[in-house]
Amino acid sequence: MAEIIQRDGTWTFDGESVRIVPGRGKGIHPLREGLGERVVPLRALAGISFEPDRKGGRLRLRLRDGACPVLRAAGGRLKDTADPYQLAVEKDRGGVAEYFADEVRNALLIEQVPTDAVDGFLLPGPAVPVAGGGGDGTASFDGETVRLTWNWKAKEVKTSGGPVSFPVSEVTAVHWVPAIGLENGQLRFVRGDGTAPVRAAEYDLYSLDLWGLSKKEYTAVLVAAAVLVRLPGAAGRTAGAGEAEGAAPAEIAAPEATAPTPAPAASAPAGDDHDVLLRRLRELGELHRSGVLTDDEFAAAKQAVLKNL
Repeated sequence: MAEIIQRDGTWTFDGESVRIVPGRGKGIHPLREGLGERVVPLRALAGISFEPDRKGGRLRLRLRDGACPVLRAAGGRLKDTADPYQLAVEKDRGGVAEYFADEVRNALLIEQVPTDAVDGFLLPGPAVPVAGGGGDGTASFDGETVRLTWNWKAKEVKTSGGPVSFPVSEVTAVHWVPAIGLENGQLRFVRGDGTAPVRAAEYDLYSLDLWGLSKKEYTAVLVAAAVLVRLPGAAGRTAGAGEAEGAAPAEIAAPEATAPTPAPAASAPAGDDHDVLLRRLRELGELHRSGVLTDDEFAAAKQAVLKNL
């Protein structure tokens, strides 16, 4: 087992999954705190890297496209500090981070995990009930009903009617964009067939207008992700990062029936020698985990085997 404990959080790898426990208190992004502990199965990973710098560095897990509903809802718009799959590493722990990355990479190699996109989520959405947002209100979701509650900063068109609630079964799309520069962000829910005229988020009864005045506004993406996993098709999509502000969000709906795409043929085994080497790596890992091999002995033996792959 490999483990790295930092102020930013704790990552543990048991050979089958990476367990991520975020840190607590000052400096931990509200999105990561709100999401809480994550267990990422090996089959959801496309890779891992450690990027050293003068302050220490950063461990990054790279997930297969479509595996995580939070990343799908975010559409590539998360800052590094908000990304739950990144870990800030202190200066004197670079060696531990390199070892951790090596262990995960070797497991991916041994298990021959593909790096292509997946058709359905491999991780669960945020636990419900969940709430988040800011700007002119707060969004909450209990697994069945979405509720938007307005604050004193909301336009009268919103506050005059009070909170808005609607069942998730009516939602056909969800669109989250953080505030960027002087441009406001939004959390928008689309109901029905999506043909209704799109209004600015500050006047839309089914949207939050996000101003970017607080990191807590990023928690709105947790609500988007929790809704996303319950939409038709389960692995639906959100609006792409390139969509223009104010454009109609992409529909998240069950796809039209099409002929299934044949799965790519499995690669032929490289031969008996290759299988022997992979089996030897597994045996070395077991000996190391059981304490028979020291860290140095395991590292030396592993490198000798990998040179022959």
